[in-house]
Amino acid sequence: MAMVCKIFVILQQIMSTLEDIQQSIRPELQQLSERISSSLSSPNKLMAQVIEGYLKSKGKMIRPVLVILTAKLFGKVNDRVIASAASVEMLHNASLIHDDVVDDSKLRRSLPTINNMWGNHIAVLVGDYFVSNALQQGISTGDIRVVEVLAQLGKMLSLGEVDQIYNARFHTIDEKAYFEIISRKTASLFVSCIKMGAYSTDTDEEAMKPMLRYAELLGLCFQIKDDIFDYYHDPVIGKPTGNDLREGKITLPLLYALSRTELPQHDAMLELSRKEMLDTADIDTLIEFAKASGGIEYAYDTMARFRDQAMAILAEYPDNETTRAFAAIFDFVIARDK
Repeated sequence: MAMVCKIFVILQQIMSTLEDIQQSIRPELQQLSERISSSLSSPNKLMAQVIEGYLKSKGKMIRPVLVILTAKLFGKVNDRVIASAASVEMLHNASLIHDDVVDDSKLRRSLPTINNMWGNHIAVLVGDYFVSNALQQGISTGDIRVVEVLAQLGKMLSLGEVDQIYNARFHTIDEKAYFEIISRKTASLFVSCIKMGAYSTDTDEEAMKPMLRYAELLGLCFQIKDDIFDYYHDPVIGKPTGNDLREGKITLPLLYALSRTELPQHDAMLELSRKEMLDTADIDTLIEFAKASGGIEYAYDTMARFRDQAMAILAEYPDNETTRAFAAIFDFVIARDK
């Protein structure tokens, strides 16, 4: 009980730190919100209604925060930085809207998804509208490198999802393939944020390179933590236990468990994981196997290792409010509960 209380206190401190970071760049985030709202404004009443409802469920805005912090690390926040932050946030939201259609998700951030409320047809069109506005904001920077980052990001997000579907269908997943997939589908977004913040302050490629690795490590941890959620029931996140397995996706905790060939039940669990269709009992069995075999601990150990690498990168920069903010965001990603 004492340990649970201690973890809760640490989590609360990290949440407070994230809120402090957002407060420290409040004027920039206000400019960002205004730019996004203005960009997405539409004379079409239905589009306007759908978007207005969607924007009420904004998340922690970690990705645009990374763009802004990168600009502060290498220079100053300017209009190009805000436009870049708006573009990456809108492209990210477009991918979420489309993902909800693909996954037939009913909830996101505890609120009904667009496809749940308005149907798949409207949801796909709204997602496309977000993509177009993201490109428009990228073009407004006048920097072709920013537009190139957006284009490459769109490709990587799509390829990551298709890779995941392919591996789920043909059961070709292993830990190496897993990290390649999440590097494309999740980490690429965080890396793009650093690039945009750096390009918008005219930072050269060599100077930004260490922070690109920081961003990749951050993105990998973000996805690992997302995957851990799937091994526990939490209605708040709107994602039922075993949803990944139900879709044929085998993530890090179970991958580790299945790599332990010395376990007596290994062969049976491996065969079960390769079934074409898993029922609820199968999913429960695999989840318990992953937990009992140290899969969750292995996932946390992996994140801890990545965190150490990220902190070593930040240590190469001056110790100031910005680098401490980057460190705090990393801790938040690992400790978050949704």
